[in-house]
Amino acid sequence: MTEDLPELRASDADRERVAEILRDAVAEGRLAMEEFDERLEATYRARTYGELEPLTADLPAAATAPAPLSLRKDTGAVTGWSERIVTHTDGSGAGIGVLGGFQRKGRWTIGRRFTAVCLMGGGELDLREANFAGPEVVITCWALMGGVSIVVPPGVEVDVRGLGIMGGFDSPDGVPGEPGAPRVIVKGLALMGGVGVERKLLKEERRRLKEEKRRLKDERGKELD
Repeated sequence: MTEDLPELRASDADRERVAEILRDAVAEGRLAMEEFDERLEATYRARTYGELEPLTADLPAAATAPAPLSLRKDTGAVTGWSERIVTHTDGSGAGIGVLGGFQRKGRWTIGRRFTAVCLMGGGELDLREANFAGPEVVITCWALMGGVSIVVPPGVEVDVRGLGIMGGFDSPDGVPGEPGAPRVIVKGLALMGGVGVERKLLKEERRRLKEEKRRLKDERGKELD
């Protein structure tokens, strides 16, 4: 079924299902820890069914799994994104760092229009746990001998349009956004300064993966004793 639609974007549930098959395989001794680590990392980086399918093609669990990768027949929205786009509020609209800095992180709401001004200072916008006041957010950065750091979670589309003069705007990876995810546009001017955009997993997800790897290594070690 998924062979006919290799470019269809996978959901979080699809990636988690593949990860579960890999965990079972390493517990059964079908995969070495090094190969498991490689495949697990590839699983959480995968964007489409075509990227996920080869990761379990040689494992019997894939053939006996109770359900195929989910092919969504609705709007395709990723679970959770609809709850994080909150159009009933204006959200935070500005951050100023003059000879100092500002920070927005954790649970907060970014407005449809956010202006970041950094004059010989710095600012940090962490959107990994943030809500969005609309499906499209425009961040205008004015970095004059200063810098702005923007962190977005996987799945969010980023469009960087800023101008750098003796400075620069760093774009993440150009990966298309997931269905239903917000879009972030970054523009403005960096004069002898910089604006950086990077994509990172949620802290809780990185911690969970580390704990999972540690648990599997411990179980594998006990089996070899």
